[in-house]
Amino acid sequence: MHQLEGRGTAADAPHAVLWWDRLVAGDPAAGRPRPPLDGDTTADVVVVGAGSTGVWTAYYLLEADPSLDVLVLDADRAGAGGGGRSAGAVATRPLGDPDAGREDVEEDRQRDLRAALRDSVVEVGGVLAAEQVDAGFRYGGLVTLARTFPAVDRVAARAAAAPRLGDEERLLDGVGAARHVRAEGVLAATWSPDGAHVDPVRLQRGLLDVLEARGARVAERTAALRVSPGAVATVHGVVRAPRVVVTTGATTVPGAPGAASVVRSGALATEPLPEEVWQEVGLAPGVTVVEDRHRPLQLVRSTDDRLVAGGAPDDLLRVADLLPAVRHHAVTHVWTARHGVTGDGRPAVGLDAGSGIAWGVGAGVGGPALANLAGRVLADLVTGAGSALTELPWVRRPAEPSRLAVPPAVRDAAAAWADRAEERRGRVPALAGLLARRLPR
Repeated sequence: MHQLEGRGTAADAPHAVLWWDRLVAGDPAAGRPRPPLDGDTTADVVVVGAGSTGVWTAYYLLEADPSLDVLVLDADRAGAGGGGRSAGAVATRPLGDPDAGREDVEEDRQRDLRAALRDSVVEVGGVLAAEQVDAGFRYGGLVTLARTFPAVDRVAARAAAAPRLGDEERLLDGVGAARHVRAEGVLAATWSPDGAHVDPVRLQRGLLDVLEARGARVAERTAALRVSPGAVATVHGVVRAPRVVVTTGATTVPGAPGAASVVRSGALATEPLPEEVWQEVGLAPGVTVVEDRHRPLQLVRSTDDRLVAGGAPDDLLRVADLLPAVRHHAVTHVWTARHGVTGDGRPAVGLDAGSGIAWGVGAGVGGPALANLAGRVLADLVTGAGSALTELPWVRRPAEPSRLAVPPAVRDAAAAWADRAEERRGRVPALAGLLARRLPR
């Protein structure tokens, strides 16, 4: 174990995912993969990818029609992908705000999307409670901190725009922010009730148990080799189904719409912190804290009183500057994740009615709330429900990469450049700001 600051650094800590360690510590059998596919088979719907979006899609398919024969496939184990490697923040902004504020999206459609994202925070908690899935879900709200003057302008603009979009987002000064978390150098903040925290691995694996209890089949360690209209070829056999849903995150399967590029995120977890440290930090369970930057930093308090931080892998040590009270406490886990994104960096879901192939790309970047919404939209598209959710602005074909698209590595470097400029000079170079705005947040 190493400290956030001291002889060791967080980068030296063991590369293990906290959520998996906690899962198998309580029950070693809980992490064992389910049996792979056993030869050729058929289904009404096959979901390729048992990450957050795939599991939620299967859940809502059976909610819509319990008689459906649903088969869920995963190349590894559910929870091993990007969705299970998040910090567990269930929030709407800026973790999963794909279209609000875009000039090319009408304000009423932005308002519909914001409402759907707010509903998803509540929906995640409601489903877990109804299905008795113990994933440590806690409501607590979302606090966004501004520590530079450009960040103050951004959070103030969002608070001013919130009523038009139906959001509740209150602007706070430094004193008001300290009532939620006592961080260094905070100039302003916003608070929204639309935030919670969850253990993402227990969520995904718990929902798979629910699906199996309802008659769904789950095959892990079953990689898809190719998707075709009406069929999925895997390493263990061919699945024939009139509807195929592809939610494979950073992994592209031949024959199916997939990610145009891949972005990386990181997370760390400290040892359980004593109560006197939490009293000094002032962070209550369930509260999600986000430092407003071009590469945002997320902070949450786990159910076993660890501080969990998520963000760009090389930004995680900023935790020591933000919360000095945790500076000399041990970091026990550090992990990274890969997320697939579209060419324009925004999430997309869709269905090709002719081929029967549906897809979800990029929802994993936004965390459990956005993945839940993606699952609801995909289920409605596949079953032909024609709900208001299928009219949201991100229901489309995934944006294709173009010669004008900015590669994720370039966008990420520009975001880091913009953040350094803000901190040192109080302003963002125009080019850095333009490129950084294309980075999925």
